[in-house]
Amino acid sequence: MRDAPATNIVFLLFPGITQLDFTAPAQALCRMPGAALAGAAASLAPISTDSGFSIVPTHDFRTAPQADILCIPGGHGVTEALGDAATIDFIARQAAGAGWVTSVCTGAFLLGRAGLLAGRRATTHWAYTHLLPLVGAEFQPARIVEDGPVVTSGGVTSGLDFALTLIARIKGDAVAQAIQLAIEYDPAPPFAGGHPDRAPAAVTEGLKTRVYDAAAARMEAALKP
Repeated sequence: MRDAPATNIVFLLFPGITQLDFTAPAQALCRMPGAALAGAAASLAPISTDSGFSIVPTHDFRTAPQADILCIPGGHGVTEALGDAATIDFIARQAAGAGWVTSVCTGAFLLGRAGLLAGRRATTHWAYTHLLPLVGAEFQPARIVEDGPVVTSGGVTSGLDFALTLIARIKGDAVAQAIQLAIEYDPAPPFAGGHPDRAPAAVTEGLKTRVYDAAAARMEAALKP
């Protein structure tokens, strides 16, 4: 009996990526039976992350395998990637042959720039949800949003929830539950404040003032013609 073909999972890598947007879902997805992961970037040069270290791509855009699952992480580098024609073309070409097209955090805007969210329900990091209509998407307030073969997820840590959700869709709940147990994903955060719906208002407003008001303005400028 021949072995079943591998499931190619291709992650886009770009400078300024939020490393957990990539590494969290990769850690779960790599354990899915038959998974073969690839990290594709414009070149094979190390990719700087937001955490002070770099990631080395396995492929460039030319040599990357056709994705069965295409994953687009986010990060502050998205604003620059939105203007890179080679990056957007890679996303569009890969999406055309993929069974699943997915994003974590602000990676949703790269899907949108490639024309993949028009008329679809989607989500992204809470600080940027008001910008989803700029790429033709309808914001749905959920941590994971599935609209046909397109799956978007909220900010950063939601990438792990997204990965387990997708594994369950493809391989069944038991496989996803086994992977969740294997990586001991049993969250018990010290504070019930990982979303503005639950965080103290002063904490939310302070973070917006320090970081996200300006970051969202940069994203909006990058998205507008």
